[in-house]
Amino acid sequence: MTTKRVQMLCGAVALLGLAACASDKAPATADVAVSRAAVANATSAGAADLAPAEMQSAREKLMRANQALAAKDYKTAQDLATQASADAQLAQSKANSAKATSAADELQQNIRLLREELNRANSTTQQ
Repeated sequence: MTTKRVQMLCGAVALLGLAACASDKAPATADVAVSRAAVANATSAGAADLAPAEMQSAREKLMRANQALAAKDYKTAQDLATQASADAQLAQSKANSAKATSAADELQQNIRLLREELNRANSTTQQ
């Protein structure tokens, strides 16, 4: 091979390497953004109070994903972002479940009170 061909081949390999690195950045950046939105949604759902351990885990992984992204460790950033999203979704599900349980308990309490009032009204009319 001539020197020119070797230089062209090296240039092409370097260009392909740079393209591969650039292509890793976009998915990692997108995954971190999705993770950030999942944490925000879980926070809005009250997960910080109703599922604090899961929210803490999601926030820590999101922070580490941002650090990995800044360090250009795109694979780690992507993995941590995916884990943070899963933790945030779990936290949001737990928060929603706790709210539904609370609403069901309140409804049961109201039904019990109505039955008591109905029983009192019936016993008063029968006397």
